[in-house]
This record gives sequence, structure tokens and C-alpha cells, in this order.
Amino acid sequence: MGKSGAPRVLVVGDVINDILVQTRGPLVHGDDNPVVIRTQPGGSAANQAAWMGRLGLDVVFAGRAGAADAGLHRRELARFGVEPHIAADTRAATGSIVVLVGSDGERTMITDRGANLRLRSADVPPALLDGAALLHLTGYSFFAPAPREVALAMIAEAVARGVPFTVDPGSAAFLRQLEPGAFLRWTSGAAVCFPNRDEAAALTATAPAAVAEAGPAGQPARLPALAAALARHYGVVALKLGGEGALLAVTDAPPIRIPARAATVRDTTGAGDAFCAGFLAAYLTGSGLASAAASAADAAAGAVSILGGRPECAR
Repeated sequence: MGKSGAPRVLVVGDVINDILVQTRGPLVHGDDNPVVIRTQPGGSAANQAAWMGRLGLDVVFAGRAGAADAGLHRRELARFGVEPHIAADTRAATGSIVVLVGSDGERTMITDRGANLRLRSADVPPALLDGAALLHLTGYSFFAPAPREVALAMIAEAVARGVPFTVDPGSAAFLRQLEPGAFLRWTSGAAVCFPNRDEAAALTATAPAAVAEAGPAGQPARLPALAAALARHYGVVALKLGGEGALLAVTDAPPIRIPARAATVRDTTGAGDAFCAGFLAAYLTGSGLASAAASAADAAAGAVSILGGRPECAR
């Protein structure tokens, strides 16, 4: 247990400068497009750390940012009660993502991961696991050699200490670029995995025929099969389905549907991050899986009602 008696979580992964572009309609190629542009801190792992801190967990975050704004990112995480360990890179700038937010709240991302790709073992000393109840990672830490080496070393250290770990796959596009089965091999044994439907489809692309025969990845009939296939690798699978809620799967039991909460959707950026944090905030304090999923749905509903990927970003 950490400060204030709350479970302590070590989150390792990307910290990003988000450039949010709110469009008013379809973009017209080769012409001016009036939009609203905002810049704010982001990164899937950093966002999840911020949400976990806001929801009462004792959170430590480790990552790497450009020297010019590492201090800013430390202060921004500290606002949510997170203990930041952000290495300042003098050779690479902080990663940046242009987030195009459509009128329906859906987003398209253009990514330059910058200093995140230069994460080193010295940035995440094993001592950060002291007193931790959980290690949490996102998929972005597995998509390039340097951060992957750090992630795998931290998983090995956590396992050796008897500390469970959880993982959010993060990006279907990047998962599809990996050798089939690699991500499952690296993360098998995670206590909880938090894929969305596209990530689940990418992860199970080489799964048994029973999954493939259930139909296209986006079809509701196939979703329980995807969740059940992943549950063979993880303790719990919380399959995120956006406005359709989620599916909760464990080994040898039918997946359970978790309804979404009603919300006014302004921006879906960070909704999955908030879902993950909401789940873990309840899960680590002893709530059952159904209560953890309900907490996740509440957090996601709050996230889509604001702009940006972190709590209270709209101010």
C-alpha cells in the first residue's frame, strides 16, 4: 500500500504533446479548413496515470520527454497526484500527436513518438516497484526495440517480486506490424488486458478457426469469441466497445456484457485510458470484476464529455 493507504501502481510508457484539432466537417484537400486547435499534455500511459491518480490510486509514472518540456509534463502529472519520474532527453523532442476530432467526437491520430522511442532502463529503475501493488504498461512500450527492452525487463522484475502486471494494447495499427503472436507472447500472464475491438481482432488474427468463423471483427457475433480467445492468455479481458460498452471475459466462463453509461460525446480521446483507470481503481481496492467494470464505464463516460485525454482538460 502507498500514500494515504491507497494501492500503489507503477505506470511505464509514453508521454506526449497532444495537438487537438476540432474539425467542423469533412476536411477539404488542398484548401483552407477552419478548425479549433488546442495543445495539451497526453500520451496513453501518462493519461492513464493521470486518471488513476484522480480516482484515488497512489501512482508513480516513468517515461521520457524532451528536455524543453519535461518539467511541464512532471508538473501536469503531479496535478493529479502522480509521482512523476520523467527523464529529460537532450537529443530528441517530446513525442507529438495531431488528433483530428470529428463532429461526432471520433478521432484520427497522426503520431511522432519522439523521445518515447529512446526510453532506457536507467529511466525506470527497479526500485520504482518497491511497495507497488501493480505494474501497468501500454502497448506502445512494445512497438519499438528500446522501450520494449525496458518493458520486458520490468515485467520480469515484477514477476520475480510477485507483483502482478496489466496491459492495454494501445494501437491496432502497430499491433498489425508485429510478428503474429509476438505481443501475446510478451504479455501473456497479465492479470488484466484492455483491448478495444480492433486490437482484439489484431491479437487474435492467428487464433483458432472457431474465432475466424464467427464473422468479421466488427460483428457483434464475433466479439465474445475474440474475448474468450484472449482470456486464454490473460487473467481477465476487458474488451472495450466504445458506445456499446464492454465485454468482460475470464477463462472457462461466457463473457459478460457491460453496458456503456449515457454521455454527451465531445471527444473520444482518452476514453479507453479512463476506462482502464476506472477498472483498476476498483479492482485494486478489492471490488469484484462486475463492480470494476461499472467503475470503468463511469470513468469512460466522464472522459468523452470533455476535450482531451485527461481529467479536467476542458478549462
